Amino acid sequence: MEKFIIEGPSRLTGEVNISGAKNAAVGIIPATLLVNGKCHLENVPDISDIREYIEILKSLGSKITYITKNEMIIDNSNIKSAIASYDLTSKFRSSYYLLGALIGRFDSVKIGLPGGCNLGARPIDQHIKVLEKLGATVTVKSGNVIAKKTHKLKGEHIFLDVVSVGATMNSILAATLAEGTTIIENVAKEPHIVDLANFLNAMGAKISGAGTDTIKIVGVENLKQVSSYSIIPDQIEAGTFMVAAAATGGDLIINNCIPKHLESITAKLIEAGARVEEFESSVRVSLDKKPNGFSIKTSPHPGFPTDMQPQMCVLLSICNSTGIIVENIWESRFQYTDELIKMGAKITAHGNTAVVKGVDKLYGSPVKAYDLRAGAAMIIAGIVAEGRTEISDIHHILRGYENIVEKFSKIGAKIEYVNDNVEVQND
Repeated sequence: MEKFIIEGPSRLTGEVNISGAKNAAVGIIPATLLVNGKCHLENVPDISDIREYIEILKSLGSKITYITKNEMIIDNSNIKSAIASYDLTSKFRSSYYLLGALIGRFDSVKIGLPGGCNLGARPIDQHIKVLEKLGATVTVKSGNVIAKKTHKLKGEHIFLDVVSVGATMNSILAATLAEGTTIIENVAKEPHIVDLANFLNAMGAKISGAGTDTIKIVGVENLKQVSSYSIIPDQIEAGTFMVAAAATGGDLIINNCIPKHLESITAKLIEAGARVEEFESSVRVSLDKKPNGFSIKTSPHPGFPTDMQPQMCVLLSICNSTGIIVENIWESRFQYTDELIKMGAKITAHGNTAVVKGVDKLYGSPVKAYDLRAGAAMIIAGIVAEGRTEISDIHHILRGYENIVEKFSKIGAKIEYVNDNVEVQND
């Protein structure tokens, strides 16, 4: 069994480099399928979700050439299949972007239903609504989503019933090669949506309004190859290290990030008493006292990101008062709080609200990573805690954080990766 073992407490200091954004890469990689040619991508995170996506593209006929582990050329000149099996798509949630990309190129698409972290119900009804409005017929049958079109998709005026990152990105993918103009209202505004639009525009798409409430897409006949495109830095990875610095009373410079993308996180860290200095492509976070209590409510960008909620809960667990977390995105996001309680945290979670009363110390314990971001929170808690923490189910963590053991080790954490009872020290 794979585990992380952490000996705490440790104070994090020095510098860490942030990888490419997972949430951008999982939209941009399927977007390459819209091009009958090559796309050269840089700053691609080397994580399991991306490796799974690459396997899917290979199964469709893509040729992948790695220049480095973070740079690749994807050649989609010989794509002959629009069928992605459940065995491949069920391993991660964002495999549903294949729908929007492939229906733009093929008359019939069949993909297995996506998987991913268990954060509660995550229906794809808005994705289906978009494709049907554009002229496709969509059915869900025997664990597969099947989309068909009898003629070229046609632009439409679409209003999303809920603000959905996934439905927004699938809308952009499907409408890029559609006839006429598509206007999508009530869209999500996250940085990775802007990055997807920028990537498609670099290929000749006509997309405007990404990052606002309304996106306009003027369909084009075809797209051109991209000689070089660099994926944006990962907002959530940067935020995770920012919180880790504050929670451990550390002093950390986080390089290769976009400070504007981190504003909601920065605001809460300052409220907690941390000092945050912003530079052109880095931030410095330090805290030399017990954190103050604060409250957060998760909401779509530019609000506080749900993917940073578990990490912030660790910081609240050791604050000097009481804080409140209101989770407005995912109904099952508080599963991880039981693991923090094992470590001595005082948390009362009910429905979409958690009340966190700060304690003097956390203590090492065997804990479980219930999902990707909860797993990151367990790492921070283990570094803060006194004694030994063992984290199981780390496959969730490896889905979204590149070289996480190496990165934490270099800034002062005592963390090891263990597999099959053989310990391997990461220097």
